[in-house]
Amino acid sequence: MAIPQYDADVIVIGSGVLGSLAAWSLARRGHSVIILEAGPRMERWQIVERFRNNPEKNDFNRPYPEQAWAPKSYGGAVSDTYLENTGSFEFKPGMLRLIGGTTWHWAAAAWRYLPSDMKLHSTYGVGRDWPISYEDLEPWYQLAEEALGVCGSNTDDQSGRGRQQPYPPRSQPYPLPQLTWSSYTQEFAKKVGQAGFRFIDEPQARASRTYDDRPACSGNNNCMPICPTGAMYSGITHVDKAKEAGAKTMPNSVAFRLEKGEGNVITAVHYKTPDGQERHLTARFIIVAAHGIETPKLLLLSEVANSSDQVGRNLMDHTGIGLTFLSHDALWPGRGPVQQGGVFNWRDGSFRARHSAIKHSLGNAVPNLMVTERLIAAGYKGKQLNEQIRHDAARWVSISTVFEMLPHAGNRITLSDNKDALGIPKPSIHYDVDAYVKAGAEIAKQDFRHFVSIFQGKVVNDDTGWQNRDHIMGTVIMGDNPENSVVDGDCRTHDHPNLFLATTGVIPAAGVVNPTLTGAALSLRLAETIHNAL
Repeated sequence: MAIPQYDADVIVIGSGVLGSLAAWSLARRGHSVIILEAGPRMERWQIVERFRNNPEKNDFNRPYPEQAWAPKSYGGAVSDTYLENTGSFEFKPGMLRLIGGTTWHWAAAAWRYLPSDMKLHSTYGVGRDWPISYEDLEPWYQLAEEALGVCGSNTDDQSGRGRQQPYPPRSQPYPLPQLTWSSYTQEFAKKVGQAGFRFIDEPQARASRTYDDRPACSGNNNCMPICPTGAMYSGITHVDKAKEAGAKTMPNSVAFRLEKGEGNVITAVHYKTPDGQERHLTARFIIVAAHGIETPKLLLLSEVANSSDQVGRNLMDHTGIGLTFLSHDALWPGRGPVQQGGVFNWRDGSFRARHSAIKHSLGNAVPNLMVTERLIAAGYKGKQLNEQIRHDAARWVSISTVFEMLPHAGNRITLSDNKDALGIPKPSIHYDVDAYVKAGAEIAKQDFRHFVSIFQGKVVNDDTGWQNRDHIMGTVIMGDNPENSVVDGDCRTHDHPNLFLATTGVIPAAGVVNPTLTGAALSLRLAETIHNAL
């Protein structure tokens, strides 16, 4: 019998942090790897220049390329119509399609889940359990932190429950020491702490000292949309490491179909070039790492991995609300990283049986643009405008609150009847906010009133409505039972022995922290599974 010939041992679809970590892990151990990316390659300096020249500073997608064959989630004439929404909430998270992926413009929060997050149903009777435990993932968390260069506190109880020892349990310290808080963060943490709130340092994939050829963070305050120095981790780091180890990258290659053969093995990846030409590649194993929206879209297009009818369903974000107020005293936000910590009184506890977990994240972005727009709208001008900008910018406090969402089959991604420039259906999204989150929001609004009171503040906005938080989970949900989940605990699809999904979309219980580090840990873990099989 003839031995099949393959183009590579492994094809990775998507070059973001999760795909590039898997590609690097496999390539450095001698396996042949091809990375397919729908968008182009850009260098950091090009993105920085585009940001500097772009007047729309609050549109974090805007500095990134606008291409008809691979639209972003917004940030351009083509991209603004790419995501179709049919639910009560306009679901438009930040999503980039270029080499390096969406972590070009994240804030680098690198939290671990708690053991109880991963056993939500067993512990609190709501939602779903993970098919694996925190103990299963802990070694991979450590490896992911080392790969991303995470700095953090080795003493905090990150559950917010006031334990006198660090939690969740760690086998080793963070690879980098905690970043020093700005005076703004220190003052906020001190005052809310005196009022009984627990302010916790945010672990970050950001170099607090020189690490892995990355410079130490120098305090630039535009982490979103682009770190100008590379101190903040982005997926491009491991794209380049994978290339150095022998992996091949193929930009501007839009995967649109996975071909299925005998034994439900995925035999080929079909992709299109920007001019619409169709080509295909073969490999022993396929990893789809194309974001929590694009991954289920590709599976639906291919009619694979969906015997459970769960592909695209159970969509979760940490949908949130916000608070902005002016403190009585000057605090001077805007120095250092855009996020440094948050209030965690509502991260874990028996209340999760009744309402969502809650995280209040303190924003530290330079507020001058928002301040100025507000004052001009109020009629300020000339010298008076200048003086008031100085006054308000020094006192601006912004809190971004997030909630734990539960998986619901009706919150889902499907294929739209509308198509993109290559004739590929666009994603259609139906998303509603559930009663569990709404109950949590009532608690959060009580906290808002306390925060304003603590700082003798004047409210600018405490009624933002629901907001996107860009944390896509659940769309290719993980579980033990093939009848109600898409992948198993190893991120292998139940239906196809050689198809793995490296995406935060596998996460079955959202918790209330950014899921990127967890996705990175899962990606390294699935790469080990493939390595052992090869």
